[in-house]
Amino acid sequence: MLGKKLVTAQKRGETRALCLGLGMVVCSMMMYFFIGITIVPFYTKSVWTTETVCKVLKASIKDEVLCPNSEGSEDEDLCPYPCLQVWVNLTASGQEVMLYQTEDTLERNPKCSYVPGKSENSKEVKARIEAIASNFKKYQTFPCYYDPGGTQTNVILSRLYPPKGLLFAFLWPTLMFTGGCLIIVLVKISQYVSVLSAWQ
Repeated sequence: MLGKKLVTAQKRGETRALCLGLGMVVCSMMMYFFIGITIVPFYTKSVWTTETVCKVLKASIKDEVLCPNSEGSEDEDLCPYPCLQVWVNLTASGQEVMLYQTEDTLERNPKCSYVPGKSENSKEVKARIEAIASNFKKYQTFPCYYDPGGTQTNVILSRLYPPKGLLFAFLWPTLMFTGGCLIIVLVKISQYVSVLSAWQ
């Protein structure tokens, strides 16, 4: 009687372990799919892939500008905002080009080097932009990214999804997939050993 209870409990434990392993594998595949349709396209679309050194030539705050397509958008509270324009000397080619914070900054407003976030009010935006401008004037030389193919003549300060960030994004689903497969393999080995011992 006790042996039957132990066998039943063992089978229940194996079933739960298999469900856990399969669930981890399915979740990891969903995470792979989500990363593949969100982060990977932005990474492959970016042409600013080569790092170089930029030297600030001019950092000035122009008149306040309106957000592009601001009518009916969530960014209306931020418009207008001071337009910071940073011009740098690109060491790789010696050209005078405009600097943008990220790839997204160029798409949101090509006239300004910095576009504020949605959660900031007008006073915070002005203070932040003034602080950024003073930092550029203080630190004249810094690393930046440019397009080696020449399709984009401007440069960016940082990439939205650098190679390390992409690897880090794939790390967690890979660990989950490996853990799920390991659980399934261990359960199958346990079942095989149980059947082999019972046959002997």
